[in-house]
Amino acid sequence: MAERMIGRALSRREDSRLLRGTGRFVDDFAPPGAAHMAILRSPFAHARIGPVDLAGARAAPGAIDAFCGADLERPLPQIPFRLAGLSGFDRFLQQPIAMDKVRYAGEPVAVVVASDRYAAEDALAAIEVDYDPLPAVADPETAAESGTLVHDEAGENIAIRYAVGRGDVEAAFAAAPYRRRERFRTHRQTALPLETRGLVADFSDGETLRLWGAAKVTHFNKRVLVRAFGLPDAAVELIQLDVGGGFGARGELYPEDYLVPIASRRAGRPVKWIEDRQEHLMAANHSRDIVCSLEIAAERDGTILALRGEVVADLGAYARTNGGIVPVRTVQFLPGPYRIPNFACESSIVVTNRTPTGTYRGPGRFEANFFRERMIDLMATDLGLDPAEVRLGNLLGPDELPFDIGELVPGDTGTAYADGDYPAALRRLLDEVGYEGWRTRQGETGADGRRHGLGIACFVESSAAGPPEHAHIGADESGRIEVRVGSSSFGQGVETGMTQVAADALGVPPDAITVRHGTTSLLADGSGSYHSRSTVMAGNAVADAAAAFRERCVALAALRWNAEPESLAWRDGRVERSGDEAAETIGIGALAAFARSRGESLEAAGRFDNRGKVAWSSGAHAAHVAVDVETGEVAVLDYRVVEELGRVLNPMLAEGQAVGAAVQGIGGALFDRIRHDGDGQLLTANLADYLVPASVEIPRIETVALESHPATSNPLGFKGAGEGGVIAVGAAIANAIALALGTSGAGPTELPATPGDVLGLMEERGR
Repeated sequence: MAERMIGRALSRREDSRLLRGTGRFVDDFAPPGAAHMAILRSPFAHARIGPVDLAGARAAPGAIDAFCGADLERPLPQIPFRLAGLSGFDRFLQQPIAMDKVRYAGEPVAVVVASDRYAAEDALAAIEVDYDPLPAVADPETAAESGTLVHDEAGENIAIRYAVGRGDVEAAFAAAPYRRRERFRTHRQTALPLETRGLVADFSDGETLRLWGAAKVTHFNKRVLVRAFGLPDAAVELIQLDVGGGFGARGELYPEDYLVPIASRRAGRPVKWIEDRQEHLMAANHSRDIVCSLEIAAERDGTILALRGEVVADLGAYARTNGGIVPVRTVQFLPGPYRIPNFACESSIVVTNRTPTGTYRGPGRFEANFFRERMIDLMATDLGLDPAEVRLGNLLGPDELPFDIGELVPGDTGTAYADGDYPAALRRLLDEVGYEGWRTRQGETGADGRRHGLGIACFVESSAAGPPEHAHIGADESGRIEVRVGSSSFGQGVETGMTQVAADALGVPPDAITVRHGTTSLLADGSGSYHSRSTVMAGNAVADAAAAFRERCVALAALRWNAEPESLAWRDGRVERSGDEAAETIGIGALAAFARSRGESLEAAGRFDNRGKVAWSSGAHAAHVAVDVETGEVAVLDYRVVEELGRVLNPMLAEGQAVGAAVQGIGGALFDRIRHDGDGQLLTANLADYLVPASVEIPRIETVALESHPATSNPLGFKGAGEGGVIAVGAAIANAIALALGTSGAGPTELPATPGDVLGLMEERGR
């Protein structure tokens, strides 16, 4: 091949079908004879359930079936943990449908199956439920002391309370000449992918289950459903179609993953369910609900001596599959990329009568970065120091890595930052934004009458830990190569990236390769896409499969030529041997035909296991904002992301990930907020109330991908690129707002910072 593929900005292969309108999403799919399902959801955040009268729904036009929890065999399965299943969480697991009590507004109470979606929705209105409302626990900060229990049998609203740390925090604070304490909060948000959730199940014979619309962790979900329905492994298949965004929320197990198959088995026909936007806002996982009281100790020159905090996190009504990730990673990433010798944090994870929580892009990292980076700016203001210089003086340098961070997650030892140069990334950012010129411009009133500020923030991010990933490479007699991976795709370019890895490893053009992913029948096992792991884990698994494929090709050529394998070589997609005359070669198609003539196939499997290792990315963000002091409106005018990615697989994909992540971060900083009232009722049930940034709110976003420190945790040197663009956005924008207003000592301490919040800040300090 004339050109290497890794590192090349190859256009996304997925885009052709998507731009032509030939993509196939779950709502585009319905097997012949499919019925439609609708869910009656609780209007109360907390209530006991009396009799459920389904007679009216069963008699409704087009109705096929209606059922509630009392109609199902007990015990019902519980939705299990997938990640961060901390001790005590098992007391708060969720069943697919409420039985005796509802614990959040939106919890499934009954199901209707009908001939079409409209008939199913209409039939819900005929269901009568006898609710006995109970007081709701709606405030996580008072949940532990509340006289109301979300789960009576648990006897408390605290899922777990733990403390972690390193060094001698008490001594450091006692000796420090400077100390400051502040309370911060990130409010509830949701991922809000363009495509809402949806599933189509065919469990009509009660013996084999096919589920379309799966995403993210299909093999894990399959194993859970196998156990839940008591089926052989071969009798369950999860099939991935195109997915319109994931961002942490999509693809986890939800009640609907059980209810749709149950509905299909009961109805004896395929059943389809598509979530509407109101359902998504009330029933899909929320995230970001963290309160942190943070205290810093430092020398007068800004050298950080210690950091200690108290974190309160809201699981919502149940501990869902990955609900523990945000709380534990918030604590773990509070010290960030800095040389902080003494650190301590107490964490309380509670349950409330609100929608259960899960992950959202940059889980725990976004929150921790906002808390810490705001505190650093507050400290710099108090001490009369430049915030950039304070950071440069405290960032870990390359000669200090690896840096053991200690056991900051219960049971998680041996974790150490590696492979980076944190000060270099910040210096590059400062150069990119012309920071020297900003030192005297902070708070300046522009020609537009608005106050301008430039905020910065630094971060470090883990990626690609966890279970192994798998890949398979096969070829047919035409020479076409099929690559199968366990990773799932929801828009991040898996097909393109894995094509590039395979093309380089095999020395063939990209057009010769087809990549398939996600569906459980493609591979015996796969770990899926989360924690920015697809490029690292699937990429290295594909490289491993390619090495085995090359060996298989050489072995087949040796048999055909009656030669020793050691005398043969692989070059540019062919096996060659050299003799006295010109080199003889044989290609992949001919080798596949030869294998077939022997009753065999040309294929090989690969695997990459990264357990016990982490690929660490790092970087810095800058935000230029303008604040309207009359309305409190904040406009982000310019945004910059510098990220150390080790080795970039595809610059176009990396830039797209960073820009898309930054856009979501802007939403989290200024717009996105799920609101409940004191009774746990959702107040933001539509997109008129739950605000997200539109195109007019998005500034120019420029990204720089550094490749100075390839990851030593994997052979290809990749680092995860999916979340670095969001992690520091809230912190950078909040710091910029504070500097624009000249109120760094009392800038935003909660996100999102809405216009009303900004006006409140100005009123506190005097306009």
